[in-house]
Amino acid sequence: MQGKGIYEVRKVEYKQWYMEYKIHKNRPGLLGDIASMLGMLEVNILTINGVEGKTRGMLLETSDDDKIMLMGEMLKKVDNITVTALRTPRLVDRLAVRHGRYIDRDSDDRKTFRFTRDELGLLVDFLGELFKRDGNQVIGLRGMPRVGKTESIIAGSVCAMKRWTFVSSTLLRQTVRSQLAEDEMNPHNVFIIDGIVSTIRSNEKHYNLLQNVMSMPSTKVIEHPDIFVRESEYTFDDFDIIIELRNAPNEEILYESFTTSYSDDL
Repeated sequence: MQGKGIYEVRKVEYKQWYMEYKIHKNRPGLLGDIASMLGMLEVNILTINGVEGKTRGMLLETSDDDKIMLMGEMLKKVDNITVTALRTPRLVDRLAVRHGRYIDRDSDDRKTFRFTRDELGLLVDFLGELFKRDGNQVIGLRGMPRVGKTESIIAGSVCAMKRWTFVSSTLLRQTVRSQLAEDEMNPHNVFIIDGIVSTIRSNEKHYNLLQNVMSMPSTKVIEHPDIFVRESEYTFDDFDIIIELRNAPNEEILYESFTTSYSDDL
């Protein structure tokens, strides 16, 4: 009697990689040759885009890491390109491929990222990806009045499908909350805090609420973080990321120009 065969179904696990290369000579067929090499190795190309000039970024997927290492060694022999990155994709890598440019990052303080107003789409996408993360994170957002700080936070919350809760704000009028409803205290919400209003223009009840929110395992976005740190017991060590938003790259963020006469129309 012939026995029944037993087949074990093995789940194949795929891993994503980010590859970036600089083009020295963009000859016809160069991209096709690289794509063919990846195809023969059974490495899938998920996304591809030019990144700032003669640099190209690819988001790849494979079930065999050795194939990625082999591909990297093979591409070293290609004279027309130089591989500048081959790694597990970071958030900035995914956004670079998606938008075709890298986010400006401070070379000295690596947790500081810079944007200008004409990059609001990139900023909103960046914030949306950050807001999708669960757990405690504190994000500082620097910028002059009316540059688009609060609007970007709200748009990022929409992208992440998260509810946003104002603890303090000047978006429509000066808002200083002394308590939040039960559904507003949900740790999955994005809490928006105006660092000037919550420290300079607040009262004791509001500050108690602020301390409760800051202790929650949730996402907090604090506008004007420098004033917030100067006027409270919190420090920059409490921040995971600092974002700077300017109207133009050379614009100075000078708090003295609007903190001395902070009013409802900011």
